Amino acid sequence: MNDIKLQGIDVDGIEKEYFLNDFKGQKVILYFYPKDNTSGCTQEACDFRDNINRLTNFATVIGVSPDSIKSHLKFKEKQSLNFILLSDSEHKLAEAFNVWVEKSMYGRKYMGIERSTFVLDENLNIIKEWRKVKVKGHVDEVIEYLNT
Repeated sequence: MNDIKLQGIDVDGIEKEYFLNDFKGQKVILYFYPKDNTSGCTQEACDFRDNINRLTNFATVIGVSPDSIKSHLKFKEKQSLNFILLSDSEHKLAEAFNVWVEKSMYGRKYMGIERSTFVLDENLNIIKEWRKVKVKGHVDEVIEYLNT
């Protein structure tokens, strides 16, 4: 999992390649979301954005979705996002974290991201996870966990 390479954009909107190993030595909040510029994903991203100072005291925030870099750039600019976004178009990282799952909407089954958040320690081991995240209040839950 640490050798999976993904395209991403940094906090300044600069495109670059990332390996999970690039973050070794620091705690990471890795959150997976289904799609840029949808209501729930926008709310979640804005909650992370608005609380970034409360989070970066503890960890680096990274958002991951299957969307393209072009989509991420638009999302970042439109919402003034202040954290790293990774494009997992082949869902390699999502599969490594077991969040690429079968979903169902209006009776149609399809594969997609299960909204999930992971806190990784300095050695990139998972120390806390939330699956099937409900957006409302979620970032507060993450902050509460980090403060314990």
